[in-house]
Amino acid sequence: MRYQVLVAALLTAGALAGAATPAAAEVQEIRAAKQYGISYLGLMVMENHKLFEKHAKAAGLTDARIVWSTFSSGSVMNDALLSGNLHFASGGVGPFATLWAKTRGSIDVKGMSAMNAMPLYLNTRNPNVKTIKDFTDKDKIALPAVKVSIQAVTLQMAAAQAFGPENANKLDSLTVSMSHPQAMIALLSGKGEITAHLTSPPFQSQELKDKNIHRVFSSYDVLGGPATFNVISVTTKFHDENPKTYRAFFEAFKEATNWINANRKAAAELYIDMAKDKSSVDDILEILNDPENSFTLTPNNVMKYVEFMHKIGSIKTLPGSWKDMFFETAHDLKGS
Repeated sequence: MRYQVLVAALLTAGALAGAATPAAAEVQEIRAAKQYGISYLGLMVMENHKLFEKHAKAAGLTDARIVWSTFSSGSVMNDALLSGNLHFASGGVGPFATLWAKTRGSIDVKGMSAMNAMPLYLNTRNPNVKTIKDFTDKDKIALPAVKVSIQAVTLQMAAAQAFGPENANKLDSLTVSMSHPQAMIALLSGKGEITAHLTSPPFQSQELKDKNIHRVFSSYDVLGGPATFNVISVTTKFHDENPKTYRAFFEAFKEATNWINANRKAAAELYIDMAKDKSSVDDILEILNDPENSFTLTPNNVMKYVEFMHKIGSIKTLPGSWKDMFFETAHDLKGS
């Protein structure tokens, strides 16, 4: 009887001890990255206003801190996410879709939300190029990353429409990987091999202010309407092991997006300051007020990109729905 009482007491004590054991602590330092351009304004607002810190503290993560980095392309950022050196990546739908498909069954990278919907322009200084059919071997098209960037995928979609589906890669040999700032400098200089740039805001608008530059197409022409440009992506491991941290980042980005939409002029001023952009506030404000540019968390026409990439063999897995590629934070949105 004494033995049974002793055993019962030990089991009860063990159960109580187990109940009192705190859950595994969430990571204290997270690493997030953005790229160049006004499409990353939401993350810039987060950094400047310290919104992650605000929402982390509200969630009880008093020691949480964030380290920000800037990358030149989504493919480089994907490598950092795969290696564990980055927790929140941001980039175009192309690199995101590539990483989603590549990591199925392993670290399972998914999207937290979209960041925006913006057109991407293909600009050129070659007066003979009116459509993409006019490019020759003498032209070089700068974009963030050959083959995998959203600009590269958009160019492949345009080529498939112009030359036939079997020729989606026809212009790939003309593409050169360059950051947007470097590519804009190269294009505007009128020197060197770069004769065209498939770019993003604000670089495309800045280029078009030069009388020697004209637009060949907009990605909205290719997609048949507005489409998501950038997505924030996270590994399932991080999402599952750090639910409060993940949610704090999401709420911070949501607040930043709402702030941009409610404070366009202040947002333009913040962008110029953080990006060290030499544009006027009015120039940036014009871009922010352009109805084709929207800061939204809703994925838009993502599946058009993904279905095309699957069709030409860039990715091996086709999701049943856009929701398969995103975490629960995006599921209530009216995406596509």
